[in-house]
Amino acid sequence: MSMTRISHVPVATIGFPRMGSNRQLKNALESFWNGKISAEQLLKLGADLRASNWKKQSDLGATLIPSNDFSLYDQILDMSVTVGAIPATYNWDGGVVSIDTYFAMARGTRDQSGSCAAGGVQPETSTKTLPAAEMTKWFDTNYHYLVPEFAVDQKFVLASTKAVDEFVEAKNQGHVTRPVLVGPVTYLKLGKMTDKSTGMLRLLPSLLPIIAEVLNRLHAAGAEWVQIDEPCLVLDLTEYEQTAYRTAYEYLAKASPVKLMLTTYFGALGGNIELATTLPVAGLHIDLVRAPEQLGPVLERARPDLVISAGVVDGRNVWRADLEAIVQRLEPVVASGRSLIVAPSCSLLHLPYDLNSETGLLPELKSWLAFAVQKVEELAIIARALNDGRASVRAELDASSASVALRKSSSIIHKAEVQARLNAVTPEMSRRKTPYASRAAIQRAELRLPLYPTTTIGSFPQTAEVRQKRAAFTKGSITPEEYERFLREETARTVRWQEECGLDVLVHGEFERNDMVQYFGEQLDGFAFTQQGWVQSYGSRCVRPPILFGDVSRPKAMTVSWWQYAQSVTDKPMKGMLTGPVTILNWSFVRDDVPESVCCQQIALAIRDEVVDLEAAGAKVIQIDEAALREGMPLRRGEWPEYMAWAVGAFRLASSGVADGTQIHTHMCYSEFNEIIASIGDLDTDVISIETARSKMELLDAFAGYAYASEIGPGVYDIHSPRVPTVEEMVDLMQLAGKRLDVSQLWVNPDCGLKTRGWPEVRLALVNMVEAARRLRVGTK
Repeated sequence: MSMTRISHVPVATIGFPRMGSNRQLKNALESFWNGKISAEQLLKLGADLRASNWKKQSDLGATLIPSNDFSLYDQILDMSVTVGAIPATYNWDGGVVSIDTYFAMARGTRDQSGSCAAGGVQPETSTKTLPAAEMTKWFDTNYHYLVPEFAVDQKFVLASTKAVDEFVEAKNQGHVTRPVLVGPVTYLKLGKMTDKSTGMLRLLPSLLPIIAEVLNRLHAAGAEWVQIDEPCLVLDLTEYEQTAYRTAYEYLAKASPVKLMLTTYFGALGGNIELATTLPVAGLHIDLVRAPEQLGPVLERARPDLVISAGVVDGRNVWRADLEAIVQRLEPVVASGRSLIVAPSCSLLHLPYDLNSETGLLPELKSWLAFAVQKVEELAIIARALNDGRASVRAELDASSASVALRKSSSIIHKAEVQARLNAVTPEMSRRKTPYASRAAIQRAELRLPLYPTTTIGSFPQTAEVRQKRAAFTKGSITPEEYERFLREETARTVRWQEECGLDVLVHGEFERNDMVQYFGEQLDGFAFTQQGWVQSYGSRCVRPPILFGDVSRPKAMTVSWWQYAQSVTDKPMKGMLTGPVTILNWSFVRDDVPESVCCQQIALAIRDEVVDLEAAGAKVIQIDEAALREGMPLRRGEWPEYMAWAVGAFRLASSGVADGTQIHTHMCYSEFNEIIASIGDLDTDVISIETARSKMELLDAFAGYAYASEIGPGVYDIHSPRVPTVEEMVDLMQLAGKRLDVSQLWVNPDCGLKTRGWPEVRLALVNMVEAARRLRVGTK
């Protein structure tokens, strides 16, 4: 069994990619949602993936393997189901939460009667719809979680035994795992109250007995350790929140004999270091990649019997570790007699599965990389060096050192001409010619749009046919001419449909694009792309982040020809569609040999060139998406000003090379805007669109309180759910928006791009949206 092979310094993997080596879970989920496989078949596939993951990690040398890190959708949603935090919307009647209710919370669904018999919702073929739960970014990653929603009188009950079931499942296969639970304080702190208060932690006394029951059931099943994730310990905490941590873990220590590995990641404990090292837990995991400086202070404060789990291999980026340096740093810890575990900095969920699947990368670049499988191999080498001496792994250590040295001196990374252009940037390049009010008057006169103008965010459905044609083109099965002809037909058809639908500002649909970051990265120098480097973003949605390995420049125009073709099909304004520099940076695996601010400025200059070229071609509306601006913010408030200064500066450098009559849009995904609204204003855009449908326009409060002057498109159609909102729902949402902002500022649009949705639902939703705008105009006259 895995636990019986623990040596003096064991290897822990605190989470592993869920999708499988070939995105098997993605394919199964989508087949289930489309009615092609049964729930039993989906659950069987999940069990097969778990078994494969446990065996793989064990074979690679991991000795502390997690269970319950697998999820069909999201680990926070799993926790909500475990503790019975099911909002009243889903009409749950108690008992075990069904798979239908689970996915109703995740995606929204349809229900014939409004009731959830036997704990679940009815099939989606009916008329009544249920909304999806709110979704937002997981700390500063591109992973999304489902926000828990709590009633004022919330009662928690044990509604799922998933954590115990999967521990027993692994044990039956020969793996005594370390189950993973989301910690009670982090879980509550990341939730929201239905009455919009901030009293989540007041629910702690009613939650803790349920957590204790899960821990005791795990202990009874044979678990010695449980990994309990509390990443909120790396945030700025109030005294009240710190007290909540003490209350929670003092209770759990008394309520259960199981050993807890308190797991923190994504940054330094900082001011919470005293708290974390004195809580009554058996072990503490710390992130030594993002915060290598905290090892000494943690060791100084930790009681002698506290096991330290050292997160020394980067769980969020793809670069190989400097193994010699890590071993050298940890040897004194081992020599001191401290119980030590080596682990990744965080769950390997955020990495692609296996580098060995990649056959198209430059050999030099590939030699610098490590995906999830390789990260576990690195940890095994580190453990062997610490347990048996460096000589036992001398060849592996030397190979690691050679890779590090080669990367520092490689000619494919550093470009003198890029550095010269950076040195020539002036402050004037980041300022529009006149203030917004003056620009807005010119734009209104030139664009002549109605009140409540309608548009979409960019992409239209990437159908099976679109994907098949792209795959055929990639394989060489069709010629470039055949592929372009197909793309032109799809583009023209989509543009004409938008005209018929009555949209005011059109988009070309982005059928030529595989991904909003990858498409640009493939045309920029300094980026590389994988074939199988998929990472989960949410649910079945996977992305393949580019690898930003060197200096960035734009060899030629990237989008102009497609914009010109789309504009030739219509007399209505056609948006130029670009991804912003901060989002390209934050959604890439970024080089770690120069500051991120430098990388971002290089990308900004490339995007600036594209903006200027689009304007020269005739584009009057250009959208520069910054979906990831908020998620890239440091977790510590004290570091925000520095990040926002260079991030906002990069956007303005990209967007400010145009005339006043050119309307600059941006789009942002689910974010908490209240604390950064001044920086949003500093972007100096003419129009911003944001995701607000799930939050019922609550996110607009920040813009209203700030007296935001520019125009804004609050999303009225949640594109993460298959449900089609009614005209009345959209009107109601826009009327809520109109209570917060002047109606002359408001646009009407979906939450986000439509590429993941199907044409039937998109047609219905956009027709409803256009009708909602028409009614709003009539009501405003």
